[in-house]
Amino acid sequence: MIEALAGSPTLWVGVAVLLGLVVGSFLNVVIHRLPRILEREWRAQCAELQGGAAVEAEPFSLSVPRSACPACGHVIAWHENIPVLSYVLLRGRCSACAAAISPRYPLVELLGGLLAGGVAWQYGFTWQAGAAFILVWALIALAFIDFDTQYLPDDITLPLLWLGLLVNLFGLFVPLAEAVVGAAAGYLSLWLVYHLFRLLTGKEGMGYGDFKLLAALGAWFGWTMLPLVILASSLVGALIGIAMILFAGHDRARPIPFGPYLVLAGLIALYWGRDLLKLYLGG
Repeated sequence: MIEALAGSPTLWVGVAVLLGLVVGSFLNVVIHRLPRILEREWRAQCAELQGGAAVEAEPFSLSVPRSACPACGHVIAWHENIPVLSYVLLRGRCSACAAAISPRYPLVELLGGLLAGGVAWQYGFTWQAGAAFILVWALIALAFIDFDTQYLPDDITLPLLWLGLLVNLFGLFVPLAEAVVGAAAGYLSLWLVYHLFRLLTGKEGMGYGDFKLLAALGAWFGWTMLPLVILASSLVGALIGIAMILFAGHDRARPIPFGPYLVLAGLIALYWGRDLLKLYLGG
């Protein structure tokens, strides 16, 4: 099997897409449940600090309880949880109560599959591809969680940062020294922007999760890629923010999460970063 995957790019991409679809189904669980798990932990910690005991509800984790329809409580059977296909066969509705299923679920699954396929095509059957799979799937989860909650969980950003340093311990993407400087520069650059903005306006322009995410991207791609990531995320964020205000009636007082734009810029760096840098530098 290993020889077949290594010798056939088409087969390798196909397997990567299928694997990504399956992981995408799990990412839907992470996106939905992880913020709620963390909220429960915070409530328990607050109750402990106040000298009381948190009210224990039913067990709730990434695996328990089983996924169910939020409208009627119907437990999702295995054949109703096949990535993308089940959504199509069910016509986007619960089999028990016919309540609409959010199109986000197949979208996340498709993103997991397509981005994994792009990694397999770009990097081939290599250790780089294996590491990049983890990166893109983590970035998908972070983008959607931040979009929903305006929070980038340390449970994902910090392991992603350390993993970036570990993979570059072997120079998979950049030399280790460049990765270490990238992690430090990524964090400090947004940290400085945050405090400068706060000093000038008295408001907080972004959260600490954004610092950690950019530090993670710096650990993966090195400090030389940071200008591209910052420029791309700022440009896309500005364009989308202006469009939301002008055409979607977005309240200017309501903050727009920056994490999804950092994620998009990180994906650009992963797939086309080196080519873009060469084009910019004229070589």
